Amino acid sequence: MFTGIIEELGTITVFAPYEGGAKLRINAKTVVENSNEGDSIAVNGVCLTALEISLEGFSADLSQETLERSTLGNIRVGSRVNLERAVTPSTRFGGHIVQGHVDGRGRFESAVQSGDFWTVRVSFPPELARYFVYKGSVSVEGISLTIARLENDFFEIAVIPKTWELTNLSTLNPGDPVNLEADIIAKYVERIMQVSDEKTTSGVTMETLKNAGFV
Repeated sequence: MFTGIIEELGTITVFAPYEGGAKLRINAKTVVENSNEGDSIAVNGVCLTALEISLEGFSADLSQETLERSTLGNIRVGSRVNLERAVTPSTRFGGHIVQGHVDGRGRFESAVQSGDFWTVRVSFPPELARYFVYKGSVSVEGISLTIARLENDFFEIAVIPKTWELTNLSTLNPGDPVNLEADIIAKYVERIMQVSDEKTTSGVTMETLKNAGFV
């Protein structure tokens, strides 16, 4: 599990496709500190297993599913990527629950600067629309962000200077794909309602969810 608070910008040094997947090598300093073989590290919001850890970085294997569902299939040597180690019991929980399980690809549409701040617009596929709410949380490229404006096919987020500086948002161009992960709470609520509709449980209605603060 992750918080969406990016620790470091890494650099892809190897991207080697092979039958059924690909291998990455990422240059990094911070996230390899106190990391062990087999630990989870989020790369642009995708949970990967760290291998071949050294002082200069780590490697990871990508499955075909990861290549197809996320933007990692589009990266190249030299690409900058957002990195975050999995949380520990002592970690400050500064963002929201990010699993590292990408729900789909969105598209970076624009970034408009106002003073030191940026307003970033991201479009999303129709099947993800039901998971987003105004002022709700969303993970974009593994970054925990708050939706400041929501329309039928895009949302906007207000990006503070530190986030702009420390993440790969500043390297994106209009039209670039981005990894999106919806808040896990939205997906649990959806499943609860599905089960309720199927009459396999009782007592869960839209009214009870509203009273509990879920919707």
